[in-house]
Amino acid sequence: MGSGRRSSRRPDAVLPKIYYDHDADLARLQGKTVAILGYGSQGHAQAQNLRDAGIAVRVGLHQGARRWSQAEADGFTVSGVAEAVQAADYVQVLIPDERQAETYIREIAPHLRPGKVLGFSHGFAVHFHQIVPPADVDVVMIAPKAPGAMVRRLAVEGKGTPALVAIQQDASGHALDLALAYGKGIGCTRAGIFTTTFREETETDLFGEQNVLCGGVSELIKAGFDTLVAAGYAPEMAYFECCHELKLIVDLIYEGGIEGMRQGVSNTAEYGDLTVGPRVIDAHVRATMAENLRRIQRGEFARDWVLENQANWPVMTARRREESEHPITEVGRRLRAMMPWLKK
Repeated sequence: MGSGRRSSRRPDAVLPKIYYDHDADLARLQGKTVAILGYGSQGHAQAQNLRDAGIAVRVGLHQGARRWSQAEADGFTVSGVAEAVQAADYVQVLIPDERQAETYIREIAPHLRPGKVLGFSHGFAVHFHQIVPPADVDVVMIAPKAPGAMVRRLAVEGKGTPALVAIQQDASGHALDLALAYGKGIGCTRAGIFTTTFREETETDLFGEQNVLCGGVSELIKAGFDTLVAAGYAPEMAYFECCHELKLIVDLIYEGGIEGMRQGVSNTAEYGDLTVGPRVIDAHVRATMAENLRRIQRGEFARDWVLENQANWPVMTARRREESEHPITEVGRRLRAMMPWLKK
């Protein structure tokens, strides 16, 4: 007789395979040129890590891009996107999601030829059909699970960050081998590269950002701040308790999971966590999260985001203005100015 406990894993789910250094061969990229399109957080890190691994790299940017001079100062050959794609065997698209479709149509697609690899670090544009590659190129994803600065720093230290690998299209029959070689080149096979799909990576990434990491946390912080201030407590105290100390908790979770955090806080804090937390994140909140996930899966969020960009960001602009006027913004700036150790 079963325990009655319901598994949290889908019945048809397959545990991801994990690839390490011995599973990847850098020789797959020897004699080939990798074009890194974009030189932001991930672009600069992936480009430098590949070069350190002995891979030929060039950077493709839009004319007038503010990162152009930085990429040149870092020793890379820099050209327009179209020229970089023409010269490359492996094209890694690391420009912002909202600019990928237009860039692809105008500057990437005309210069793809059979046998090239089209790579990404996020699946949004491909999964939601903003980009529809030709059938004769490999379409792959290597997505480091860390900001670019961390990807670069750990590689310099001889370490690596975990990553995800997905194969959307295997035209050559060697797409996985080429993607893993790329992952090894940026240092991720040192930590482990987990198999996924473009769909899974995209939908879970969007869900996490919107409901927990960015949207959920931001609203929870503001709700806590507003509740304390409305009850007559000093805004400074509200900021410290609901925002400033969040880093302590996040660091504990990052290092030891939720259980490690609970071991690291006081018994009083743990008791409040276990008894009050479920009343805050209650059935209504969980139902809202489930509906938010369905909107992502149905493509409704992608549709809204594409339309938002086509309309020149009217909702983003208005919401940014509203957020800048929230009292927590001014209080936070004033308090952080008193903490010199926070400044870079």
